[in-house]
Amino acid sequence: MPSNRQANLARLYAATALACLLACAVPLPAFAQEVGKMTTNVPSGSQMLLAADTLVYNNDNQTVTAVGGVQIDYGGNRLVAQKVIYDRNTKRMVATGNVEIVNSDGTKINSQHIDITDDFADGFVNALRVETIDKAYFAAESAERMGGVLTTFHNGVYTACEPCEDKPDKAPTWRVKARKIIWNGEKKTVRFENANFEFFGFPLAYLPAFEIADPTVKRKSGFLIPSISYNSHLGYSVKVPYYFALSPTYDLTVTGSGYTKQGFLGEAEWRQRFNNGEYSLKIAGIQQQNPDAFIDTAGFPSTGGHNVDSGAAGDPNKFRGMMGTQGQFAINERWNFGWDVLLQTDKNFSSTYNIDKYNAGVHQSSVYLTGLNGRNYFDVRAMHFDVQENAPNSYISSRSNQQPWVLPSLDYAYIPDASVAGGQLSINVNSRVLRRDQLDEAYFTPYVPASGTQRVRGIEGESGRLTAEAEWKRSFVTDDGLVLTPLLALQGDVDYLNASSGSLAAVNSMATNLGEQDDMRSSFARYMATAGLEMRWPLLFSMASGSSHVFEPMAQVFMRPNEQYVGGLAIPNEDAQSMVFDATTLFERDKFSGYDRIEGGSRANVGFRYSGSYINGWGTNAIFGQSYQLGGANSFAAPDLVNVGAESGLQTSKSDYVGLFGINSPNGFAASVSGRFDEQTFEVRRAELKAAYSGLPVSLSAKYAFIEAQPLYGFTTDRHEVTLGASTHLAENWRVFGTGTYDLQEGLLVKDGVGFAYNDSCFTYLMTYAQSRDLNTREVTQSIGFNLSFRTLGDFGSSTNAIDTIQ
Repeated sequence: MPSNRQANLARLYAATALACLLACAVPLPAFAQEVGKMTTNVPSGSQMLLAADTLVYNNDNQTVTAVGGVQIDYGGNRLVAQKVIYDRNTKRMVATGNVEIVNSDGTKINSQHIDITDDFADGFVNALRVETIDKAYFAAESAERMGGVLTTFHNGVYTACEPCEDKPDKAPTWRVKARKIIWNGEKKTVRFENANFEFFGFPLAYLPAFEIADPTVKRKSGFLIPSISYNSHLGYSVKVPYYFALSPTYDLTVTGSGYTKQGFLGEAEWRQRFNNGEYSLKIAGIQQQNPDAFIDTAGFPSTGGHNVDSGAAGDPNKFRGMMGTQGQFAINERWNFGWDVLLQTDKNFSSTYNIDKYNAGVHQSSVYLTGLNGRNYFDVRAMHFDVQENAPNSYISSRSNQQPWVLPSLDYAYIPDASVAGGQLSINVNSRVLRRDQLDEAYFTPYVPASGTQRVRGIEGESGRLTAEAEWKRSFVTDDGLVLTPLLALQGDVDYLNASSGSLAAVNSMATNLGEQDDMRSSFARYMATAGLEMRWPLLFSMASGSSHVFEPMAQVFMRPNEQYVGGLAIPNEDAQSMVFDATTLFERDKFSGYDRIEGGSRANVGFRYSGSYINGWGTNAIFGQSYQLGGANSFAAPDLVNVGAESGLQTSKSDYVGLFGINSPNGFAASVSGRFDEQTFEVRRAELKAAYSGLPVSLSAKYAFIEAQPLYGFTTDRHEVTLGASTHLAENWRVFGTGTYDLQEGLLVKDGVGFAYNDSCFTYLMTYAQSRDLNTREVTQSIGFNLSFRTLGDFGSSTNAIDTIQ
C-alpha cells in the first residue's frame, strides 16, 4: 500500500498530466461558462487546477478519465464530480456522480450526469437542478443547451422558494410546472409553455404560455404586475405599468390607471443614475369625468377631494395634473446637492390620486446644498410647503395659500477639535428669508369678537433674520462625585420686516383684543447673553438582589437679561410656534423650538433623573422636576403673535411639575407614562400613556393622550385620544392585525382598520380594510387594500397606502 507521500505525488502527477492533455485538446476558456446561463467568460490567462484520486489513459479510444473526488477549478468556476471523462475524438466531456458546478457568480448546477461539448455551447443534462445566485431554482427531467445562449428544460419546475430543510420533498409555497421552460441568455427572458401554477401544492391556474425576466436580471423591459384598488371617492381602479429598461443608467416607467368614477389617469417617471448621484422626473394627469364628486352639499370639499374654484364645478373635462422631480448628487465626499420639487394644478391632486413619493399631506419642495466634515455642518436650502388640503382655492383659511417661500434658510454648526479653556466651544449660525403672499391668521370666536384675530401665524410680505450663537461649557468632577458644568452663551440677531398693510391691521387688532401695544418694527437687532451652572450628583446603589440604580439629583441656574422686543407684538414668530413643556425639555437651556424667540430672564430648573437595571433583565427610568423664574421678565408669559407660551405650564413664576416614568423587559414589554401637573393642585394638564408588547404569538400597543384646552394657543377644548393596535400569529407565517383611534372628546372613531397577512421567504399576502372620519363633517372614507407578492415573478394588488395606514 503506497504511503501518503506517494499518494499525494500520484494525485499531483495525475492532475498535471490531465491538465496538460486537456490544455492541448480543449479550448479551456469556455469551460467556465454556465450550464444554466452559460454566458460567463473566463478571464484570459486563467490557469486550470485539477485534482483527482486516479487518472486512466486510453490511447486507443483517445479518452482520459479522472476518477474519485474530481475537482476542477478554472477562472473562478468549479466543477466537482465522482468521475469525469474527456473524449478527444468527439470533444465532449462527461461528468457523473453527484455533479456540481459552481460558477463565478455563485450559480449552482447539480445533476447526476452532465454531457457537454468542449466549449459548453451545446449540451444535454439529465435530472438537472439549477440554483441561481438570488435563490431561484430550476429543476427538470432533462435539459438541452443550444447555440451558447438557449437552454431548454423538459418537464421543468421553477420556483423562488427555498427548499424545506426538514422536508425536502415538501411542495414549496408556489411553483410553476411547465412542459417546456426556455431560458434565453441573450434576451434575458424565461418562457413557460403549457404551464400550471401551483400554490401550496395545489394547481391554481393553467397558463398556455407566459414570459418573465431572467431571475438573474434586475432590469428588463416589459409589463409590470398590474394593481387594483378601491376608494369611496374615486371608485374602483386598475393600474397597469410598463417598464422600459433603456440603458444600464436610465429607464422609464409609463403607467395607465382607469377609475370608474373619474376616467383615465396617465403617469410617466424617468430615472437616471450617474457615478455620483441620481435624479427622477414624474408627470401625471387626468381629465376628470366628474369633478362634482369632490364637493359636498355645503360647498366645501369632502375628504380626499379636489379644491375646485367657484364656478369650476360641473366642467366634465376638468384637467388635473402634476410634475415632480427629485435628485441627489455627491459633489465630493463632503458636499451633497439635491432637490425635491412638486408642481401641480391644484392643492390636492397628488394626495387624491396617491401619486407615489408626492402623496404626503404636507410636501416640502426644496433645493439644498449640504456639507459635513468631522464636527462641522453646513446646510442651505430654498423651500416651499405644499399643504395638500381639501379646501377650495378661494377659501380664506386655505393653509396652502398661506405657506411662505423660504428663500433661503441656512444652518451652520462648528465645534473645534481642540478644547477652549479646557471646555467645549460650539458655534451655530442660522438665517432665513421668508416671503408670504397671503396673511396667515386664525379666528377664535368663543374667546374674542368675531372681527378680531387671536393669532397671526404668518405675516404677508417679506421678513429676514440672521442669528449667530456661541456656547462654551466645561465639566468638573469633585472628589465626592458632584459634576459641575459652568456655561457661557451669547446670541445675536439682526432682523428686518416688510409687512403689508393688511398684516399690520391684523396685528393691531390682535394687540387690541389682548390689551397689548402694537409695536411692529421694520428692522431691529437684539442679543441674549447667558451665564449658567449645572450641578449633577449621580449616586449608584447596588442591591444584594443584583440590581443597580443610579439616582441623579440635578439643578441648573441660568442668569440672563430680559428677552427684547417681546410683549409689544413687535416681531413675527415663524419658527418657534410649537411649545411643549414636558420632562424631555425640563433641562433645556432654551425651551423655545426655534430662533425667533429667545428665553430670557433668570431661571432655575430643578429635578432628578433615575435609571435602574435588574438581574432579570428588566429596566426602569424616570425624570421629575420643576422650573422657576428667578428674576426678570418671564418670556413664556409675554404674548407674541401666536401666543406660543400661553398655557404652556411655564407662564407662571413656578412652573407646572413634569415627570416621566418608563419600564422595559427582556420579554418584549415596554411602557411609559409622562405628564404635566398643576404646580398648586397637581391637576393633570397634559398626559401620555404608552404600552407595548412585542412577542409571539401576540403583539399589542396602546396609547392614550390628553391635552388640556389652550384657547389662547388655538385649541378651545380638551383633547383626549386613544389608539389601540394588535397583531396575532394564527400559525407560522399567518397573522391578523388591526388598529383604531378614538377621539374621546368628540365621541368619534377617527380611524380604524383590520388586516390579514401571510409572509414567507418567497410569498407575501396582505389584505386590509380601513375607514377614516372627518372630525368636522363626520364623513366616512373607506379604502380596501391588498397585495400579492411572488418573489421574482412580481407584485399584484393595490397600492400600499391603505396597507401602511393599518400597519
